[in-house]
Amino acid sequence: MSSTQPKPAVPDVVVEPARDDPFLWLEDVEGERALDWVRERNRAALLRLATPRQREIERAALEVLDDDAKIPYVSLAGGLLYNFWRDAVHPRGVWRRTTPTSYRTPSPEWEVLLDLDALNAAEGQDWVWHGASVLRPGCDRALVTLSHGGSDADVTRELDLTSLAFVPESEGGFVRLEAKGGIGWIDRDTTFVYTDLGPGTTTPSGYPRTVRRWRRGTPITEAQLVYEGAADDLYISAHHDRTPGFERDLVSRAMTFYESETYVLESDGTTTLVPVPRSADVDVHREWAVVRLRDAWETAGSAYPAGALLAVRLDDLIAGDATPTTLFEPTEHASLDDVTWTRERLVLTILDDVRNRIEVLEPPARDSAEWQRTPLPGAPSTATLSVAAVDRDESDDLWVVATDFLTPATLHLVDAAGRKPPEAVKAAPAAFDPSGLTYEQRFATSDDGTQVPYFVVRSTDTQPAAPAPTLLYGYGGFEVSLTANYSGVLGRSWLERGGTYVLANIRGGGEYGPAWHQAALRENRHRAFEDFAAVARDLVATGVTTPERLGCKGGSNGGLLTGAMLTMYPDLFGAVVIQVPLLDMRRYTKLLAGASWAAEYGDPDDPEQWEYIRTFSPYHLVRQDTTYPPVLLTTSTRDDRVHPGHARKMTALLESVGADVTYVENIEGGHGGAADNAQAAHMSALAYEFLWQQLG
Repeated sequence: MSSTQPKPAVPDVVVEPARDDPFLWLEDVEGERALDWVRERNRAALLRLATPRQREIERAALEVLDDDAKIPYVSLAGGLLYNFWRDAVHPRGVWRRTTPTSYRTPSPEWEVLLDLDALNAAEGQDWVWHGASVLRPGCDRALVTLSHGGSDADVTRELDLTSLAFVPESEGGFVRLEAKGGIGWIDRDTTFVYTDLGPGTTTPSGYPRTVRRWRRGTPITEAQLVYEGAADDLYISAHHDRTPGFERDLVSRAMTFYESETYVLESDGTTTLVPVPRSADVDVHREWAVVRLRDAWETAGSAYPAGALLAVRLDDLIAGDATPTTLFEPTEHASLDDVTWTRERLVLTILDDVRNRIEVLEPPARDSAEWQRTPLPGAPSTATLSVAAVDRDESDDLWVVATDFLTPATLHLVDAAGRKPPEAVKAAPAAFDPSGLTYEQRFATSDDGTQVPYFVVRSTDTQPAAPAPTLLYGYGGFEVSLTANYSGVLGRSWLERGGTYVLANIRGGGEYGPAWHQAALRENRHRAFEDFAAVARDLVATGVTTPERLGCKGGSNGGLLTGAMLTMYPDLFGAVVIQVPLLDMRRYTKLLAGASWAAEYGDPDDPEQWEYIRTFSPYHLVRQDTTYPPVLLTTSTRDDRVHPGHARKMTALLESVGADVTYVENIEGGHGGAADNAQAAHMSALAYEFLWQQLG
């Protein structure tokens, strides 16, 4: 991999950061002038995109999302299976539970614990589900987290799972007011709470800076402080490990997205640092600390490479008297995708050239240094395997999902300890007809010679009458890996209608471990964009499509990616879809959670770093004299992670230079862009209709 590639030149731009931003007023999220601007563009977008085809795509997408036959994925607690479910009858959803025996039947008997639609009707609210934590071992109480309209900021309320009523604060119930943060059980009458409690209790990104021990019946403002992070930290939290015989409290201090520390909270209130590199992730279970390295580490006279997974007994690690055991080392083709504990086994999900395999490891006894390693028993032969659920306190059961682009998901129950045979428990229905379709993996050569993998899903007809309309999707950031997953909405909206779909595994992601991610950090961000452009060129060079029939789509960090494609590589595409995006990289650290991403992109307030950031800030790369492909920008008013001002201002700027731009802003939805299945189907259908209009 070369590090001497020239960086993109910065062209004459429309917005000069040294001057006033003419569209700064659009950052006023709920300002009447800004919302009038939004409503006007929403009306124009619907006039353009609300066609009979769009309505048919939306109907089909909603049918997929609301299908009663889809797999009800579960979490585990106290021998029961918990599921959150949305369908046509319950658009905001119900939280429910059942027994393992009932779950295996075609129509399980569910006990409904909370109906969000009924709750919204009763309270006149717009609650969206954010999750729940069940109190063990009795499982008769839960901390339920709800969000207004899907925003990241949320509330927590204690639910009595016997009476199915919330426990009022006046009766000692735990109630956390709206903020970014959380709350977790210690015991029935005690929790850890980390949330906004006023000045000095949040970080620059709006996340919690303090952790407190909160006892039932006392005001949250009187909760005992157990840890306070530094003023410029990212996120502080804590949790109680209730594993019998290994009960302990752990505090997590995240300084940046990629640097953190873990502390054991001692009974006297002091903290003991778990001594691993700040860039590493550490997971403590029973007597073990499992350490996942982002950077190389030298300790106890041995050297361990970035991307390795190590195991060491926690007490020995803290005492400084330990030599870690290597459980996984990356290769040119293989990286670690996920690490999961069951009660007595460690489960590794590995990527080999972006295809999964799973291994199960048995820890050694004290007098043995060997970890026993076996492949996942009865592993399905699909490209993508993922662990959907475990109960690391009570069971070695492993719930595994198997799928690929053309194979609906199946849910398998596997005993990680090998005491019982694997069982296929549930299978999702086919949402589209895969006959006549195939997928393959290819590699494109990026500007510096790096081989970039990508998947192509298309018709088996090798001699089509014309190059196919092709949708290229990517992300390329935050060490996120994209794999071959089944999407009924994609199949119905695009593949069945004759479109080709391409998934690009560009640098910045985690497909080949930390090095693949770090290759596109900060001053090297251009490599992610060069990789994506290389895939686009390869699709044309190999006859899959033409620039006029090639579109790209991405959201969040992927919205930055497609924004870069629009402004840096406009000749490669016939249409661009930019969703809930980052685009103004001059101001991103000042908007909502943006400060938390400086480790990924750099600090624009540092003049030296701004010099490279400005080379990939789409908002500052718009030119007066450039012909841009048609572009659709979408966002959500309630997105409190990536500010909607990014998409608003980019739209206004593109309009000012005469670009063909369509803008849609959903009033609800948060960073996911939709608060329920109907909103998700609607927003998805608008994007596919836009692509069909431009590419079809």
